[in-house]
Amino acid sequence: MNDHSTTRRSDTEARLVEAARELFWAKGYEATGVAEVLERAGANAGSLYHYFGGKEELLLAVLERYEELLDPAVLEPARRSAEDPIERVFAVLAGYRDALLATGFARGCPIGSLALEVAETHPAARAGLSRNFGAWRAAIEGWLHEAADRFPDAADPAGLAAFVLTVMEGAVMQARVERSIAPFDACIEELRAYFTLMEERR
Repeated sequence: MNDHSTTRRSDTEARLVEAARELFWAKGYEATGVAEVLERAGANAGSLYHYFGGKEELLLAVLERYEELLDPAVLEPARRSAEDPIERVFAVLAGYRDALLATGFARGCPIGSLALEVAETHPAARAGLSRNFGAWRAAIEGWLHEAADRFPDAADPAGLAAFVLTVMEGAVMQARVERSIAPFDACIEELRAYFTLMEERR
């Protein structure tokens, strides 16, 4: 796969990736046409095929872009809002809650949505999806390591980070189906109760 990292991305290439990222999040990968991406990016077909072999390679570049955005868009706001590492975790989850409400439940976790849509039909994208999930879990795991002295000795920060991701994705999915924030809030409330229980058992 070509290297489409931010430091090497031309202006046109960056506009194509950003246009695709927005459209894939809003409409889904299959429902987004190449012509829509070109129109939003203000680019022509020759530019797209100069930088990408086709729509699937553009998808791979979008997944790379999400990896780049993890820290500035997801983690840094949580770090700014909370010094306590566990509260940072819940600040990240609150960001997904805000996105659900802001979009009228039309948009959830973009990686989760793409995973459901393309993981089986586009095997090349699975590695990018996996990297995104892995980076998310690693960040949460790092914060949980900071709080490890508050948990029972048997607690596994890596396993807990995977659990947090699972709760978030399930909560987002249920909220989108129900068009209600209630399922999301219920899941996060139970997750917080679980963390509180672990701290009490330390």
